[in-house]
Amino acid sequence: MSDNATGPASGHCLCGGVRYRAKALRRKVVACHCEMCRRWTGGLWRATAALRDEIEIEDDGCLAWYGSSGEARRGFCRTCGSSLFFDHVERTTLAIMAGTLDQPTGLELAFHIFVDDKADYEAITDDLPRLPAGGHGLKYP
Repeated sequence: MSDNATGPASGHCLCGGVRYRAKALRRKVVACHCEMCRRWTGGLWRATAALRDEIEIEDDGCLAWYGSSGEARRGFCRTCGSSLFFDHVERTTLAIMAGTLDQPTGLELAFHIFVDDKADYEAITDDLPRLPAGGHGLKYP
């Protein structure tokens, strides 16, 4: 994790069947507007990330994974349906849905990705950077 990382963090799904702890989180939150993320969350996807080997997941048999593409899978609670994780095979990090983190987080929204795919009812009202496609290969600010 970079110098922009926060200290230890924890979070869980709505029912508490999946809990996790991370040694450090990327301080920056990314907002994704792509169609897959909208369908998965029912709205705008906002996530941070942690190094995969620095995350401990406690699971009461509720964690399930859906292979959403050949390169990625999405973790969710099979009991309450909470969207929790995004795991891309080419990354050493696991994306964590920011809304599942215990407060306070100390995180900040950094930029928007896939803005060309955003829903027609959605307005982006901040002045943060906007990328037409994904942030693949970018150094997060």
